[in-house]
Amino acid sequence: MSESTDKYIFDNGMVLLGEPMEAVESVAFGFMLPAGAARLPQGCCGAANVTTDWIFRGAGANTSRQLSDALDGLGLHRSSSVGSNHIRLGAALEAGNLAEALSLYGDIILAARLQDQEFEPARQLAMDEVLALDDDPHQKVMLKLREQFYPSPIGRSTVGDIDELKALTAESTRKIIRDSFNLSETIFAVAGKYDFDAIVSQMQTLFDQDPREPVKSADLKDTAGTYTHINNDGAQVHIGLMTETVKPTDKDYYNAQTAVSVLSGGMSARLFTEVREKRGLCYAVAARYHSLKEAAGITCYAGTTPDKAQETLDVIVGEFNRLGDGISDEEIARAKVGLKSSLILHSESSSSRAAAIAGDYYILGRVRSLDEIKNKIEQTSINSVMRFLENHKFEDFTVVTIGPKKLTTG
Repeated sequence: MSESTDKYIFDNGMVLLGEPMEAVESVAFGFMLPAGAARLPQGCCGAANVTTDWIFRGAGANTSRQLSDALDGLGLHRSSSVGSNHIRLGAALEAGNLAEALSLYGDIILAARLQDQEFEPARQLAMDEVLALDDDPHQKVMLKLREQFYPSPIGRSTVGDIDELKALTAESTRKIIRDSFNLSETIFAVAGKYDFDAIVSQMQTLFDQDPREPVKSADLKDTAGTYTHINNDGAQVHIGLMTETVKPTDKDYYNAQTAVSVLSGGMSARLFTEVREKRGLCYAVAARYHSLKEAAGITCYAGTTPDKAQETLDVIVGEFNRLGDGISDEEIARAKVGLKSSLILHSESSSSRAAAIAGDYYILGRVRSLDEIKNKIEQTSINSVMRFLENHKFEDFTVVTIGPKKLTTG
């Protein structure tokens, strides 16, 4: 699993990172632009989703159709997403087409046409995505959970708010793009088959502009509350719960990951076995570690029926608490194998590696090697995980439910 990381920082502060992958003929790249949901002005929730569509509707010398044809002609598998702090724009493609792709993305980021007639379709698509949450209660409950758990504005919905999207205008969105597409806070990452010197040279031409002041982050406010219920008369109940844990910068980060893997690392893990298999309380249950730069938590989702919802919630909380009573040798071994297996699978994807090295640099200020991560997982033990659980008890839960009636918490 040995690998090396290429790195270059422009005078304006933009960071370029790369991780070569000798066994592939493809390459993946991604831009992390400081324009995520938490960085939007108050009253503009959803503007980032509009932005990720609007900037692709014509850029530089290309109309919307010409730009789409050019990107498709290069065989790009495009991706875009909105996070709390960043918009991510990226693609995977044949290595020989990378230079042309970067040239097009230079126009998209810095010379998008942002025409009035293209704004309304972009906004409508963003509104449709919000409305579609009613048909995807799993995603809806987890978005609301993070909104309630994390301090405002870092928990702000990454999908958007209908009323605020309706109030959004083309001019206000242009200003958001101008203000937030700050190259001085942008991270670019590439993984796969590439020539890093050639990338640096081309990117200097495209992106090495004068530095700008950082986008000021909003002050964090108190969390929204411990229990939120969204009424729905359907035949299902969707339960989301979240409890605080250590951030990726903490020395116990890998112990936290291992504890979560014991709890929900597969079909032999505790939640699946105790909640679904033994008691038949739900049709789906899973927990995972979730973090932002500023905070982190362990999230859990369960889908069940109204008559079993209260017991489902009670048993899940009980399993979180029961971790502190002890972990077996078999459980710790299985958890570590699962974490290392996931690491290996992600290491074989150039898109995953490009995203991972950019995320590492943003949160940690450096890129972790795969060997480092593997060794840290190996070093966890029953004793180290139990010490972590003793010092970080799962006592306070933020809960969100969607269903016909409220549940009892705490």
